[in-house]
Amino acid sequence: MSDMKPWAFDESLQPRMEDLAFDLAPVLDAVVLLRVEIPEDAFTAGILGTERTGYGVVIGGKGLVLTIGYLITEAETIWLTTNAGVVVPGHALAYDQSTGFGLVQALGDLRAPALERGSSSAVSAGDEVFVIGHGGRSHALKAKVFAKREFAGYWEYMIADALFTAPAHPQWGGAALVDKGGRLVGIGSLLLQETVGDEADQGNMFVPIDLVEPILDDLIKRGRSGRAPRPWLGMYTQEAEGRLTVGGLAPGSPAERAGVKAGDLVLGVAGERTNSLPDFLRKVWRLGGPGVEVPLMLARPGDVLRLSVRTADRNDFLKKPRLH
Repeated sequence: MSDMKPWAFDESLQPRMEDLAFDLAPVLDAVVLLRVEIPEDAFTAGILGTERTGYGVVIGGKGLVLTIGYLITEAETIWLTTNAGVVVPGHALAYDQSTGFGLVQALGDLRAPALERGSSSAVSAGDEVFVIGHGGRSHALKAKVFAKREFAGYWEYMIADALFTAPAHPQWGGAALVDKGGRLVGIGSLLLQETVGDEADQGNMFVPIDLVEPILDDLIKRGRSGRAPRPWLGMYTQEAEGRLTVGGLAPGSPAERAGVKAGDLVLGVAGERTNSLPDFLRKVWRLGGPGVEVPLMLARPGDVLRLSVRTADRNDFLKKPRLH
């Protein structure tokens, strides 16, 4: 995401307190800035970088902060900053691979309000919402939900009922999506090129808050959800024009070790044809948990290959957070 140089939305794009049915000030103050340092030898360092900056939302009175997980994956140090200028260290409490949520525990008194959680299921396409970043009203954006649908990501990620908004917030990672009642309904994940009406424009994708409710207690107590992990291939599979292509491979991943190569076309899984990313992921995941063998049919120039990939638990490849 973008760096944190001084900037502000045009006044016309910012929510005005007199137009709202809720008190904007505590909503703004519930969003904190995250600055995260990652070891250079971390598994995700080459993809996500060793210095990450984004946002988080205070959701608990004892400094529990909800964010997007890629910001804190393999975190060595985390610093949290409030709108009032309070700076405290944080601990990467949990990262749930299936939903994409991350939890940070503040290791000091943030003196920031907790934001009430709403229901993303109550949000519909066409609804007015607000995208809130750290830094007060100048970093808050009036937006609309233009779609609510399944989302599949090339990094072996898929969620139902993702929320898509426009216009785009330029600093989206971990931003709060707030409904017209001032309640948290999503956490910022991506900047995407989307078609809104008849025009292509940038928008944001938010992970719906309803996904965290069934797993929150486990994330707090155990550092991960109670659900069984999904099998991981380590293939960055991209979909375009009805074709699935391996865009890249995680170093040392099961797919790389099995002989899959960037540029391969993915034709089928376990003897069944596949031509969409959601269908591909579902076919892989239904075979079993980490360690299951996944038979793949791939195409390379002039050849069709059948390879078997022994999957793994992605979490086993990641450095674990240390509580200093």
